[in-house]
Amino acid sequence: MFHRSERLFLRPAFPEDGSAILAAIGEEAIVRNLARAPWPYTLDDAQAFAALPQDPRLPHFLVTLPGVGVIGSAGMGEHEGEPEIGYWIARAHWGQGYATEAASAVLRIARTLGHRRIVAGHFIDNPASGKVLRKIGFHPTGRITKRFSLARGEAAELAEYAHDPEAEVDPAPLARAA
Repeated sequence: MFHRSERLFLRPAFPEDGSAILAAIGEEAIVRNLARAPWPYTLDDAQAFAALPQDPRLPHFLVTLPGVGVIGSAGMGEHEGEPEIGYWIARAHWGQGYATEAASAVLRIARTLGHRRIVAGHFIDNPASGKVLRKIGFHPTGRITKRFSLARGEAAELAEYAHDPEAEVDPAPLARAA
């Protein structure tokens, strides 16, 4: 599966992407905010990530910037039986809206695939990720849980979010509009 957003191209990883993935993710400040990535992150880790099979119901992508190449990753996985969105962007590309654009693209894909309620989260010491989630329509659930981070080597506090259009409908504005 491929997806084109306004500035980005989301595509599956290929075996030859290992070096580009490593160059983009290869610093602790990025990896420590992910649950499943180890630190230090090696070329073997990048190649293993590139070789992960695609689940057609939970696709994951490399985020590429035309003319630049791989600048991150965004996709879906499963957490506690629910579809979950995750993403990361290379530090050189922080603050330019790419995480928001990539996560929004994955959310659109999730809707197209028929997912209704989608979850996400961010470690509480990474509030920028919470801003991304809120920008694309996720709402805090009010739950702070512990989630293991392989790079940290321990569980850390994580703020949980959900995107559920049916739960977001407030009937009051609809009644006023009628």
